[in-house]
Amino acid sequence: MDYQVSQALQDFTRRYQRQWRSDTGRPPASRALFGVPSPCILEEDEDRVYWQPCPPPREFSLSGVERALELRLQPAAEAFYCTQLAGDMAARFLDRPLELLQVWSDADGIRIQENLIGHLLMQRRLKLPPTLFIATTDSELTVISICNLSGQILLEELGRKNRTVLADSLPDFLALLEPQVV
Repeated sequence: MDYQVSQALQDFTRRYQRQWRSDTGRPPASRALFGVPSPCILEEDEDRVYWQPCPPPREFSLSGVERALELRLQPAAEAFYCTQLAGDMAARFLDRPLELLQVWSDADGIRIQENLIGHLLMQRRLKLPPTLFIATTDSELTVISICNLSGQILLEELGRKNRTVLADSLPDFLALLEPQVV
């Protein structure tokens, strides 16, 4: 696993938790994950779940994606999705709002792998260079992803060749994120 990516993700997660505690006096919360089981859950109220990151199951990896597509994935992608279980985290990159995707549970890990396979198959069919999404944006047509060839972080327009480099690496990208409490 890519130690620099794991460390950068854990650093951002700590900053995110601190921001939540500073702004609300509570750990991070999510309405979207309410009622969805996870070892990350600290407590629930009537419509939200409060969470903290926790270690993933030892056997969790993205090897299913690699086997399904006969494609070696960027080590950064493996480290990003397999370092921790956590809720998705709102952030800003420069002036761009985004939601950093995370694995919430074993079942969510399977769902994310299935979605990554679908994303990569679409790109293969359209003859686009392979990417692995790591964040959503305000637009349903754009995602932030890791280029599987270079490791660069891209703003990608889904199904198109339109891609803008945001950072040279995932650790660089994560270091520039500003946590947002929403």
